[in-house]
Amino acid sequence: MKYAIIIEEGPGNYSAYVPDIPGCVSAGDTIEDVKANIRDAIVFHIEGMKEDGEKIPLPTSISDSVEVAA
Repeated sequence: MKYAIIIEEGPGNYSAYVPDIPGCVSAGDTIEDVKANIRDAIVFHIEGMKEDGEKIPLPTSISDSVEVAA
């Protein structure tokens, strides 16, 4: 499955979350780090949901960007 992730830059690192999987978050020193970490977090989170007998949320969020004049 392919989940949308949101990456935000903080004062000293990057953080990411998955809109379709509440509570699934991660952080990293670089964008590459946070992408690898959130991938691992998604797998870990889904494994936990399966063990608890929870329904796995399907990816429904769509991410995109728009350009505006500043």
